[in-house]
Amino acid sequence: MSTIARVLRSPFLAVALVAASAAASSGTPLAAQAGAAEREGRALTIGVIGAGAMGGPLGQSWAAAGHRVVYATRNPAELMDLVQAAAPRAVAGYTDAAAAFADVIVLAVPPSAVPQIGRDYGQLMQGKVVIDITNPRLDRDGEITNQWLEMGTGVAMAQYLPGVRLVKAFNTLSSRMLANPAPNGVRIGIPIAGDDAQARDIAAALVRDAGFEPVIVGPLARSKEFDRGTPVWVTGMSAAEVREALGLPAGR
Repeated sequence: MSTIARVLRSPFLAVALVAASAAASSGTPLAAQAGAAEREGRALTIGVIGAGAMGGPLGQSWAAAGHRVVYATRNPAELMDLVQAAAPRAVAGYTDAAAAFADVIVLAVPPSAVPQIGRDYGQLMQGKVVIDITNPRLDRDGEITNQWLEMGTGVAMAQYLPGVRLVKAFNTLSSRMLANPAPNGVRIGIPIAGDDAQARDIAAALVRDAGFEPVIVGPLARSKEFDRGTPVWVTGMSAAEVREALGLPAGR
């Protein structure tokens, strides 16, 4: 049996149908609105692996913009409140189905989970845009944190997901910033790095859809410049301030 066939037979579909049915009947305002991505004909299916303090709100923002969101977790049935809040454009399921059916995959998990994700689901992600929002932490991820930061976490995560179009983005945000992407009317700038120009552009559009302002930094190796502990990490800088701090031309 092929990998895709196994996914189609997985428990994901039953959970997803339950979630979709609950969402469609929830009567939320989102059900009556067409988001910008939908109106502009660029709506995507986004698989958000991890539905915590970052993945949950980001998925809601993208659903409001008109994208379809698949929240992937080990216990999809526990995400019904989150799914209903993003109704009717969100479902909950398992990682295999999100990896197989999403156009874009977002890694909203501890980075220590990424090697296993790569082993289990990397084949399903081949050729897809994968947005890495992870931040390694010594107390949680162990001594390998220092090795990842030395490499740059974008490059470090890419080694576990060969064949994907990996982009580093959103890792300079704290969860509280997701609720207020434009304090004082100025959008927070989000640095983006990746080796695939089209993948970077897709990530930039999703940054805008979430209410922030993208800053294209360059190839994936440059993501080290906005890793944990750098001058632009979790500062709430505007796009102009991020460009200045990273030595980028104005308006890039």
